[in-house]
Amino acid sequence: MNMKNKVLIIAAHPDDDILGCGGFMSRYRGVYKIKVLFVAEGSTCRFNEPNSDKARKEVLERNKMGVNALNSLGVSEYKFNNFPCGRLDQVPLIEINKLIEDEIKVFKPKIVLTHSDVDSNKDHHKVLDSTIIATRPGSGVEQVMSYEVLSSTEWGFKKSFNPNFFLKLDKKNIEDKVKAFSFYKSEIKDSPYPRSKTAIQTLAKMRGVQSGNEYAEAYNLIRFNL
Repeated sequence: MNMKNKVLIIAAHPDDDILGCGGFMSRYRGVYKIKVLFVAEGSTCRFNEPNSDKARKEVLERNKMGVNALNSLGVSEYKFNNFPCGRLDQVPLIEINKLIEDEIKVFKPKIVLTHSDVDSNKDHHKVLDSTIIATRPGSGVEQVMSYEVLSSTEWGFKKSFNPNFFLKLDKKNIEDKVKAFSFYKSEIKDSPYPRSKTAIQTLAKMRGVQSGNEYAEAYNLIRFNL
């Protein structure tokens, strides 16, 4: 990896980025220039009336949580698009394609990290599909990888996440990841729920054991131009 490269993390919802790449952001803090692109807002799917004042307030609160989480990891570049959560299947694919393509043209990342095709969350699938289109050869992107998101990737059941790229992390990286996720007050539940401190630590240890490290984050390498 060229340490001067820019990295674009494309996430369906605020918190997917931390669960999938929080260790990456901690390890490469001050080394890579990292930006996070959020496609959807992550909250209105829980409301019967997604356009209500209460639902819109939840979106703004979720965005604030996202900013605080990223700031704790030293990431100051991000963009919230707030497409409707749980309804990306109702958004024309070309709109999401263009959103990502435009960001790539402006930010010019060499590395893009995004969702896996085994996730149970269908918004994640839509984001992956558009990312594959937007990062096609000629886009300037040299490396595309998918990450795993607790409470979605392991709940796909039909297919398993089979990582072929492991990022070695240390205890501080995991502490940073847990701290960043702690800003998402509305998303945290007690163990054994996947979105818990214990689950984040356990997954990091398991991926570490799998790769011969104390801790690790797992990715699936989709495309790499060397």
